[in-house]
Amino acid sequence: MKRIAIVGIGTVIAVIAAWQGALALQQTVVPKIVAPKPAAPSAVAPAPKPAAPSSSETPMAQRVATLGLLNKRNGLYRDLTMKPGEAVRIGDVVVRLKACETTQSFEPEQLTGAFVQVIVRGGDDKWRKAFSGWLYKESPSLNVVEHPIYDVWTKACTMRHPDTGPDTIVLRGGNGDGAGSGGKSRPKAKKSASQASPKAEPAAQSADDNNDI
Repeated sequence: MKRIAIVGIGTVIAVIAAWQGALALQQTVVPKIVAPKPAAPSAVAPAPKPAAPSSSETPMAQRVATLGLLNKRNGLYRDLTMKPGEAVRIGDVVVRLKACETTQSFEPEQLTGAFVQVIVRGGDDKWRKAFSGWLYKESPSLNVVEHPIYDVWTKACTMRHPDTGPDTIVLRGGNGDGAGSGGKSRPKAKKSASQASPKAEPAAQSADDNNDI
């Protein structure tokens, strides 16, 4: 009997121990593994914008040129006031201005030039380019419009240079050898077109067609 009682007590104790162990396992807190948050990307500072060039030179599109146009057959003459990019048609001739330029005041040789295209309609009703290049007021022999009827030449180019603008600092007492200009070389005047101009198409017919020259 004693052995049976001891075995029974041992069984009860084992069951109680197992039950307590199960409770302990249920109450054990499993630590939650938290994945680390990715680091926020560092803000990239925007690249500074280059400062706009400070220049008082007149932009090409704002320059104004005056050209002379002569019909050598009837002696009629007309002044054309144009901006670069504009074209004027008078009868069978179209005059297109691509650019105009003047040398700066300190240049030894003063030139006033305009890059001009002359397109003429022939007897077969086809338009042909008769001239494309620079024409100079002071030296007309450097380039001439070789056409039996029409002649075009440069009379003026209205523009402003940096040396005459509000941002220019003039030092008095200079000896004229460039000592007050920081040793910078002087730009040279343009004397010929450095590249071919795009092919010109005839401009739209203007109201001046009735006043052909």
